[in-house]
Amino acid sequence: MQYALLIYETAERFANRTLDKGDAYIGAWRAYHRMLVEAGVYVGGQPLRGTSTATVVRVEDGRRHVQDGPYAETKEQLGGFVILELPSLDAALDWAARCPAASYGAVEVRPVAAEIHDVVTT
Repeated sequence: MQYALLIYETAERFANRTLDKGDAYIGAWRAYHRMLVEAGVYVGGQPLRGTSTATVVRVEDGRRHVQDGPYAETKEQLGGFVILELPSLDAALDWAARCPAASYGAVEVRPVAAEIHDVVTT
């Protein structure tokens, strides 16, 4: 089964992101990614840009409404996601606990609804 790890970080963490491979923050993420790949559980994922780049779209009465900013204002923001192929929720929780963000933010674990994806895409 596939699980999505939704990674939440504070605005401060976003502000401190760097492209420096020698940075401790980047080093922790590189090590985590390497572990996922070596374990053969990594399916995909991406970091996201900060909420200041977000745009929300709603349609009400057939009219599109666009709002700058995130869907919800929260202390922590969705910083990225990882999709893993794992045998159980317990395995997903183990990988979530190893995620660098688990020590300073939060990692939400959710099963991927493959059956809905299959209906929509076929």
